[in-house]
Amino acid sequence: MLGGSKRQKLKHGKYEELENILLEWFQQARSLNYPINGGVITEKAMEIAARLNLTEFSGSTGWLDRFRSRHGIVYRQISGETESVNNDDIASWKNNVLPSLLRDYTPNDIYNADDFELFFKLMSDKSFVFKNETCHGGKLSKERLTVLVCTNSTGTHKLKLVVIGKRRSPHCFKNVRTFPCEYLAQSCAWMTGTLFMNWIQ
Repeated sequence: MLGGSKRQKLKHGKYEELENILLEWFQQARSLNYPINGGVITEKAMEIAARLNLTEFSGSTGWLDRFRSRHGIVYRQISGETESVNNDDIASWKNNVLPSLLRDYTPNDIYNADDFELFFKLMSDKSFVFKNETCHGGKLSKERLTVLVCTNSTGTHKLKLVVIGKRRSPHCFKNVRTFPCEYLAQSCAWMTGTLFMNWIQ
């Protein structure tokens, strides 16, 4: 049986002050409907750890899983726009602000980038079955990569895909010298602000 101090440690985690600050930031960000993935949480945690001089904090996948479990944070599909989005404000920004931002750029010089998760071992969630058969699936694989795509507004310049994995040198890269894409490594295979800024530069 666990003693009281041990239970308290499991409940609050080793980095209680860091997690309290992080949780407050998370609540504020979600109140504004900002989308937050694991990479964003980890990067913010590392930033807070640096401020608190927690040099041993690594922001590992295990820590992230425990932090989410302690605070009831789950990863869900964003379901459409909320009432906080004001269509009049959007129209006003597009008509009055956006043109001034684009004035000095040609369409060839305006780029759009977006990333998505690739669950490369995930089986289909649908299957042909016999009419009277109960359709059960196996355990779902969570192995994934993050892929960033980018092109200019005319489609005349499509940048190389950026693929983000967990390991810097996976075994499958052995004896492979050239890639059709740019490969980056991050402990949770997320696109972070730091990775994005390094890629931009």
